[in-house]
Amino acid sequence: MKDNVAEEHLYLAFSHQHRDSIFPLHTSISLFLLSYCDCKLFKVFLVPTGEDVGDQCVTENLAGDLEVHLIPRCQLPVVVQSCSLPAVVMKDDKFCRAGLSVVLRHIIQKTFEADPSKRDVLELLGFKKTCLKACAEVSQWTRLCEISIPLAVERFLTASPEHCQAIPPDILLFERKLGEPVRVHNDDKIRRQKLQQQKASAKTAVPVLGEEATEELKPGEHPPSSLELSVAFSKLLAQEAPDATNREAPHIRRTKTSDLPLLDHVFAEGLYFTVADLVLLPCIHQFLVSSKKQGKHLVNLPLISSWYRRVQEVPGVKKAAGKCNMELLQLPELMAAPEEQLQDSAPVPDDLEEDNEDSHFIGGPRPTMTKLMENGIEAKFSPHPCPSWTLDWSSLPSAVGPGEGKMSRDRALRKQQQLNNLVAAVTKLAKPGDLIVDFCSGGGHVGIVLAYMMPSCQVVLIENKEMSLIRAKDRSDELGLNNIWFIQANLDYFNGTFNIGVALHACGVATDMVIEHCLRARAAFVISPCCYGFIQNTVKFTYPQSHQFKEILSYKEHMILCRFADQTAVQLPPERRLIGKQCMGLVDLDRAWAAEEHNYSVQVISMEPESCSPKNNMLVGIPT
Repeated sequence: MKDNVAEEHLYLAFSHQHRDSIFPLHTSISLFLLSYCDCKLFKVFLVPTGEDVGDQCVTENLAGDLEVHLIPRCQLPVVVQSCSLPAVVMKDDKFCRAGLSVVLRHIIQKTFEADPSKRDVLELLGFKKTCLKACAEVSQWTRLCEISIPLAVERFLTASPEHCQAIPPDILLFERKLGEPVRVHNDDKIRRQKLQQQKASAKTAVPVLGEEATEELKPGEHPPSSLELSVAFSKLLAQEAPDATNREAPHIRRTKTSDLPLLDHVFAEGLYFTVADLVLLPCIHQFLVSSKKQGKHLVNLPLISSWYRRVQEVPGVKKAAGKCNMELLQLPELMAAPEEQLQDSAPVPDDLEEDNEDSHFIGGPRPTMTKLMENGIEAKFSPHPCPSWTLDWSSLPSAVGPGEGKMSRDRALRKQQQLNNLVAAVTKLAKPGDLIVDFCSGGGHVGIVLAYMMPSCQVVLIENKEMSLIRAKDRSDELGLNNIWFIQANLDYFNGTFNIGVALHACGVATDMVIEHCLRARAAFVISPCCYGFIQNTVKFTYPQSHQFKEILSYKEHMILCRFADQTAVQLPPERRLIGKQCMGLVDLDRAWAAEEHNYSVQVISMEPESCSPKNNMLVGIPT
């Protein structure tokens, strides 16, 4: 094990204890992962959400081998006070990671870095290390695991008996997802093995696990009985997957992919045990314990019951549960309820279902644009307030400029031109002492320039991608900046107050998330949108947004504008690029009018020169 891993501080919210879990559930989940990973790299602080929580109470609530400390919220590092917990901070208090998924992924990575022999811990991040990496706003799966199910269980536990009769819809949605076919990167090979096994089983019974694997299961546990279980547990037990070296029979190789049997779920995300299972286990456990105490039958949750039993078979899970005082239930095997019974008992609301509406639209934008023109709406751009303003890039340290990254000279020049536009707009708005937030900051091109050019202002960079933010931190350290902080988090986990929000090429819905944060904080904003084609209805946003556009356009018509707003690449014919620019202007006009409904004055401006980017719109909003 490596001894030179720097200690980091982990801050967890603490409201109360309910049976064998600490609430909020995000805290129980974090502690459970620390126990499963046997990780003691972090100094753990509990942040009480109420008063009169003593050290003795906290000590009794936690695992005996985990040292924890109490700290009031007012004593948290400044950067943490702007974030929802859980959060992890490096020793210099400048770099913070916030939000459940980001923090859990960081714990896993640090555990493996400290002890590379813990390969099983790294495998929790799944294929290509992407498990729960996508933010909850764009990934329904991340949202279900990170937000919806923990909140649903907390509400279920605190509701009065007459109000918690039905199974929460989010639990039902998890049940349904466990019943969906599994897609993995090598599923064709596994599905052919399954077909070969099915044909062999028709003649004679073939054990799925060999004697060696069966011996490693704990007493009283039954060996898995399907190929999917065998593949999953072979990976967990560091064994070779069954039939991995056997060549399929000719008739198996000739079978069309569409005729192969589908794979069944073993764990939450599919075949393999991931951090998603460790997130869901404390939540589902509390739900099952409460349901059992209320005398409820789980006939409608056979797949969740099987998953709950199966997760307990994973090496290390029962030990971690014991450390966290979780008394796991021994559930009987349940028969699957008929689909119609599952639907009738507690339907899943439409807003929790996958959006199956076809997003590929046939036809061009002209009918939609004509419809708007007939109602007096056209793309309009305000004059640029300072079209010739530019930074003297040649006089600035190299770490300030975008060319410091791995970027061609032409691209670096265009990036400089984009930054000229945003920095000019922010300079006109900023006052000494202002806090400026660079949302979706990437490698810090905007935020670092602002922090360097405006030393009397404080700058916070928020970015979900860890490596991008680390590069930004390295550039800041090289410049010796002391008025800048870094937060790796999804936008929803930042809840601080600020004066100006800025974003360069915030992708799709991210632009609307940034605007929402600015409206909530009554902050001015300077935003350059991007990736209009990725705009779609989400849990938080529906399109079009403004009253004027809603009266004229349907969702599908607005999506046509969004799709064609992405048709601005320099390789396209000029006429097509012009239509794309008009569509960009209309989409951003809807955004501007929606913000003006919240007492803002908003201008849609074209960057100068327009050749600096195919996505050269800039929204400048000021609260009135």
